Amino acid sequence: MLFLKSTTVTKAPGIYDVDIAAKPPGKTFGVFMATDPDNPPAEVLAALAAMGFKNTYSGGYTHKDRGKVLDLHFQKDGTDLFQGWKAEEMEANMAAITALFSGIGITITPRVMSLAEAYA
Repeated sequence: MLFLKSTTVTKAPGIYDVDIAAKPPGKTFGVFMATDPDNPPAEVLAALAAMGFKNTYSGGYTHKDRGKVLDLHFQKDGTDLFQGWKAEEMEANMAAITALFSGIGITITPRVMSLAEAYA
């Protein structure tokens, strides 16, 4: 779940925040989004599905400022060991993710999760 300061400000229509993160060692990235369930970013969700990302988690909650949030996680299998991404897959997938989100005005900063965060 992404930490949101507020649900009154969105980064793009229907999107409160986006995190592009990988579990260590950091070769296969997932897309984590906090969205507005009453105004879902349908085009972004369709684009992720078209790119091969599957929704692996969907959970709603009410933020402390009373705004509703739908937490969504997406993963895409690769062809490497344990369905991870090979180097060329990582390059292509990250370029597609970057293009998708920059097209709606969101700058992404991919990161590798800490061990505690990844396996909590």
